[in-house]
Amino acid sequence: MKKICLFVALQCFAIICFSQAFRVYPTNWWVGMKMNKVQILVQSTDEQFSKQKASIQYPGVTLGQTHVFENGKYLALDVSISDAAKPGIVNLQFKRSNGIITKLQWELKARRIGNGTQYAQGLSSSDFIYFLMPDRFSNGDATNDKIQGMRDQSLNRDSMYHRHGGDMQGVINHLDYLQSMGVTTLWMTPVLENDMPNRTEHGYAFTDHYTIEPRFGGNETYKKLSDALHQRGMKLIQDAVYNHVGSFHFMMVDPPAKDWLHQWPKYTNTSFKDQPLFDPYGATSDKKITTDGWFTPQMPDLNQYNPYVNNFLIQHAIWCVEEFGVDAWRIDTYIYNDLKFMNDCNSALIKEYPKMFMFGETWVNGVVNQAYFTKNKFNIPFKSNLPATCDFQTCLYGIHPALTEKFDWAGGVNKLYTVLASDFVYENPSNEVIFLDNHDMSRIFSVVDSNVAKQKMGIEWLLTSRGIPQLYYGTEVCMGGYSNPDGLVRHDFPGGWAGDSKNAFTGVGLNNDEKSVQDLVKTLGSFRKNSSALKTGKLMQYLPQNGLYVYFRYDQSQTVMCVMNTADKPQEIDFTKYAERTTGFTSAKSVLGGESFKTADRPTIGSYNMWVLELGK
Repeated sequence: MKKICLFVALQCFAIICFSQAFRVYPTNWWVGMKMNKVQILVQSTDEQFSKQKASIQYPGVTLGQTHVFENGKYLALDVSISDAAKPGIVNLQFKRSNGIITKLQWELKARRIGNGTQYAQGLSSSDFIYFLMPDRFSNGDATNDKIQGMRDQSLNRDSMYHRHGGDMQGVINHLDYLQSMGVTTLWMTPVLENDMPNRTEHGYAFTDHYTIEPRFGGNETYKKLSDALHQRGMKLIQDAVYNHVGSFHFMMVDPPAKDWLHQWPKYTNTSFKDQPLFDPYGATSDKKITTDGWFTPQMPDLNQYNPYVNNFLIQHAIWCVEEFGVDAWRIDTYIYNDLKFMNDCNSALIKEYPKMFMFGETWVNGVVNQAYFTKNKFNIPFKSNLPATCDFQTCLYGIHPALTEKFDWAGGVNKLYTVLASDFVYENPSNEVIFLDNHDMSRIFSVVDSNVAKQKMGIEWLLTSRGIPQLYYGTEVCMGGYSNPDGLVRHDFPGGWAGDSKNAFTGVGLNNDEKSVQDLVKTLGSFRKNSSALKTGKLMQYLPQNGLYVYFRYDQSQTVMCVMNTADKPQEIDFTKYAERTTGFTSAKSVLGGESFKTADRPTIGSYNMWVLELGK
């Protein structure tokens, strides 16, 4: 009897002890999902773990094949979840050769549907995105500024490369401010754990896919933010990184197999060149360097040709949507991923969530190059299913030269016209996400040499052109900075910290220029929110003349005329030159200033000025 009791006691000790040394990915799943076959990756500290026999005990859940790896600490379990399965705790059992059984608990949850909010809504040209870095926007909870045990213990607002303490509670506290500008959608730099030794403020070096960065508030605060957005009728974009992880991620520190990462005889960086991916004359070796080279030595490159890595990343994407109520994905470093994998991942998301929207970072030179990575009209071997990209073409090769270069036959605002004239290559150009700057680029206020009039022109273009506008935090109050080094474009938002002398949320300390630009965003952003022409209307543009660029957004119920004078002298506006769109209208009212003109008149627009005019009869 004593021996039996001792055996039972040892068995219970083994269950408790060993269960503490396991990690399970994904951490849970849901009943009623279209993806009802899940590959569970189990990680142990036991180097003989792969020799254990796995089993599952739960009604409606069955175990298929068990996969072993060269690293004996891992097992992958193919699990099927039937329609009859109910929410509850699934017991995963692992039996050793000596008969000792280790039990792990894996939860099947009820889906988010029914919690009173919508999610997985996708995006459209009716949306207006506000893009921010949580660490640099607002510190809403000082208790999470430092987390004991994490590698980066920096906290110094005077250093551009240290953490500053901003978090998701700070974002929640200021959702009223976002809505005051007509913003419908929030995009933040990545919120997954970055337990790296330094440079953790940006978030692009994941160390645990299933843990939200605790210094931002963790999983529960992310859910709180998502719910707060949805209760306001707003949306949430998650910044996805499929291409790489941080060097302290288990895939780097202790991978299941060597081929979970792209391995090279010596360190090989990506070339950052997109051309080898579609060059009909390109070398295979160049293509390999583009896709398989590492982004940085601290960000090892994932091998998406490996089916287990493929499953891990796709399941994680779906898990995030369901767990946190994500509405859309911005995909980092899109062109360096295996593009077939990206098509598979995009398809899986859309299959589970038919309205899901994804847009990829495609920092390339040329409309054709950019269109290759999204849905296009090309008859070529590879066809991308990505709905949209970050439109670097209208930014770097369109609005930037329009605001900074002297007008001539091919220069200045003619470049913006030319980029938009190439929209015929896209399947849906209105899906393109347009912007003036971001966290990697010089801020637009510095690009235009702190010229407030040009800053306003840029914002007016952003909120009236085709596509989905994205505003980088602080652009509305003329935050500046050049991108070399990148920390200079990632300063704290004024007013996000207790004791800030300047507060953009309340207006305290803002100068007249900053207030006027902020007011412009609020006025035009709010107008756009209720403007059918600006949200979903057609675009007609006229050839620029002498630095004057005129375009229209219109539908059956509204016509908006946009007049951009990039010249250094005033110019007269003759409405009859644009008769295709102005015929039948007798008046034009400024959306921003309130002034009214008769279309029979010839008003004069000042230099470096833009009008947004609603036409009336």
